[in-house]
Amino acid sequence: MDLKAQIQSLINNAPDDGVTPNLVSAIAPTLVAIAQKLRHSQYYILQNAEGSWVLTTLSNRANPGIEKRVIYAFPTIQDVTLISTAGLDPQISPNITPVTHILFQLVALEPVDSIIFLETPGQTTHTFELLRTDFQKLIQQQLQQMRSPKPIPPDIA
Repeated sequence: MDLKAQIQSLINNAPDDGVTPNLVSAIAPTLVAIAQKLRHSQYYILQNAEGSWVLTTLSNRANPGIEKRVIYAFPTIQDVTLISTAGLDPQISPNITPVTHILFQLVALEPVDSIIFLETPGQTTHTFELLRTDFQKLIQQQLQQMRSPKPIPPDIA
């Protein structure tokens, strides 16, 4: 599914609350801009039996007190075994997810510090990490641009 179709799917499947479809439309340019930096249009995300995304807590080797919580996004189903032992746990399953849907979810995933996209099948060395705080700032900038009034040209008359 191309990025335009992914955005339309997000809009179509958004809750009919009068806010979410408009929000998706408003931040669509940011979602697409980041998705275009990635190599794949969809990734596998590990989910538990309840359908929640599986978080991995990473510790800093030099300073074990520093931790971050990440979600891995895998380019192929085979790549899940490169990092995860999910294949050994029947409660964990990989679910293919369009990239714009992953990005949209990141906005609201409070316990998540970042999503790590594995970009090259079969390798763990080429990744793209998207920090939730950085992504939220981009979204806020996008929304701010839409809200700010457009300047009136001085020669309008």
